[in-house]
Amino acid sequence: MSNISSATQEIYPQVKIVSIRMMKPETTEKLLNMIVKVPGIRRILLRGQNIPKTVPYGPARGIENTTDFKTAVTVAGTDVDIRLMVGDIILELEEASVVDRIAETCNEFFTNFGFYIQKGTFIKPNPTMVDYAKYGPKMEPDLIGLCDPKRKDKPVNIGRYEQQASFSGHCENNMLEG
Repeated sequence: MSNISSATQEIYPQVKIVSIRMMKPETTEKLLNMIVKVPGIRRILLRGQNIPKTVPYGPARGIENTTDFKTAVTVAGTDVDIRLMVGDIILELEEASVVDRIAETCNEFFTNFGFYIQKGTFIKPNPTMVDYAKYGPKMEPDLIGLCDPKRKDKPVNIGRYEQQASFSGHCENNMLEG
């Protein structure tokens, strides 16, 4: 761990894969397993509609919400607990040339429904007050921008198929837990 300074933090290119439909965990698993094979991806962030632990309203309010959409999937040999319907997949890349390879992968995968890819800044590149409050002044650089203040556990570390131990791609899969 090292002390992070906003002046020395390197800015990496980011893209957002937006699915026209919300994806089930099985669909998300297949897509992520294709994406992690692409070299040059630093971090992955899943975003979508939260599936609450208990029914929030109606006659069943307070009862445990049992659904098949809250499940664990295996991505590159790592179990990832999915607690949302995934709509967006945000990727932080090592260099901009990786975007073309990601677009090819998405074109292969999305045959039954549409998608589009946006370029921009979707994960904050510099530490925020929430990052500082959760991890302190000596936070890991790979955790910057992935902090959910309500979550107790850290993001999941997913390794590439070729380099299982050296990849530091993080997947914060429950941004809206509440």
